[in-house]
Amino acid sequence: MEHNQNNWLQTNWIITQGAQRVFVELKFTLRDCNSLPGANDDERRNIRESQYSKIDTIAADESFTELDLGDRVMKLNTEVRDVGPLTKKGFYLAFQDLGACIALVSVRVFYKKCPFVVRNLALFPDTVTGADSSQLLEVSGTCVNNSVADELPRMHCSAEGEWLVPIGRCMCQAGHEEVNGSCQGW
Repeated sequence: MEHNQNNWLQTNWIITQGAQRVFVELKFTLRDCNSLPGANDDERRNIRESQYSKIDTIAADESFTELDLGDRVMKLNTEVRDVGPLTKKGFYLAFQDLGACIALVSVRVFYKKCPFVVRNLALFPDTVTGADSSQLLEVSGTCVNNSVADELPRMHCSAEGEWLVPIGRCMCQAGHEEVNGSCQGW
């Protein structure tokens, strides 16, 4: 309830697992500060603002007052931001509140990938999307058993985690036929 608030919340170390771009989903409430009975003073940690790169300022679309609370109505806000390119093995996220009476309900950090798929008799592995939101990653496929490449099978993994533009294919070897994405002997 004091002026000039500068409150911080920092996550534990988050491992990127090879992701070059991650998404951060925040769910939070914004409450009328005048409806708070008092402030609590938890453990203070010395945060150096200069060690962080600011991603964005988030504003709430919905807020609630003490009257809403009496009716058990809490208005939840959801915002998603993408962060990248990431070049290290991990990172911390820190959230700064300058006195807006925000309650952070949940934080979800995730990345997107193109899932394992068999297309044109070629296996394409799980592939983490690229660092840029418009980037297509070209991925080479591996022919299924008892097949050979007619033209090197390739596909593109989109930033949204979808496989696009299949090129080339594998063909079943002599004495085998295609059955449900595999080459089976006669």
